[in-house]
Amino acid sequence: MPLVPVSEVRNLADRVLAAAGVPADNARLQRELLLDAEMRGIASHGLLRLPRLVERIANGVADPVTKGRHEWTAPGFLRVDGEQGLGPVVAQSAIDALMERAAIQGVAVGAVANANHIGMLGFYADRVATAGKCLIAFSTSEALVHPWGGRRAMIGTNPIAIGMPTGEGIFMMDTATSIISMGEVHDHANRGVALPPGMAIDAEGNPTTDAAAARSGAISPFGGAKGYALGLAFELLLTALAGAAIGREVKGTLDSTEPCNKADLFIVIDQYLSPVAGFLDLLRAEAPAEGVESVRIPGERGRALAAQALLDGINVADVIWSRLQELAA
Repeated sequence: MPLVPVSEVRNLADRVLAAAGVPADNARLQRELLLDAEMRGIASHGLLRLPRLVERIANGVADPVTKGRHEWTAPGFLRVDGEQGLGPVVAQSAIDALMERAAIQGVAVGAVANANHIGMLGFYADRVATAGKCLIAFSTSEALVHPWGGRRAMIGTNPIAIGMPTGEGIFMMDTATSIISMGEVHDHANRGVALPPGMAIDAEGNPTTDAAAARSGAISPFGGAKGYALGLAFELLLTALAGAAIGREVKGTLDSTEPCNKADLFIVIDQYLSPVAGFLDLLRAEAPAEGVESVRIPGERGRALAAQALLDGINVADVIWSRLQELAA
């Protein structure tokens, strides 16, 4: 469909969330998370998540009101029961509490269980870095990734994001330990676009480029055995700290009926940081490899796309836009 102005997308998302009974402040945070992903060109974590979220609210497995229950089990460790609240609402409430505590003692860690999908981790990393602090964020997901050498999904996509001030701006990186997200697989399927080779396997464990077939199969770890090792390490650590489900027991990030039981972890660091912007400039000034326009810093492409989206609008899949219109009505 034609590009849609950001203001129109924002208005439609607000109407959908209001119709679902989400309080204005919580709706604003949820909408900004999804819209930020869309504007950065990460449709897998954007508006396609909204219809399922509305279904989860209607089915009683997502609470549109709660911000979660906090318990400081140690001076620098916060345990959060998300109480099935909206992911960004619970996550941001936890991060706000961690930032207050880190301002006192330098570092604070929070483990979250029972919160709905928190979306693109870079959203939170950007916010904390802009506030002058560091954030390291992790999350687990339903079993979507096959172990290295395996034939079925056993662990989550288990992303990590890091945000920090550099002295002349911020640095933010956000990546899953899978080679692609399942949201991207769904987006490819919605658009009828084939996956690149090596991204996924089908339900029988065979390599496939068919996005529809990949939805019932598994996606591959990035970097082969190394990505698998990182993803597994993150899942073990987060699950143990948060007291959440693990592996194929994780539910609630891709369905509309099961309580969400994955884990999230946030580390906020509030310390003096030596400026590192000069080194980033050195990287940008490096001669690019053949066929490459320039050396990029992680996060910069997304920020450029977001700035352009404000001018041009957003490309939303027809099926998603039509569904959102129905929900708003």
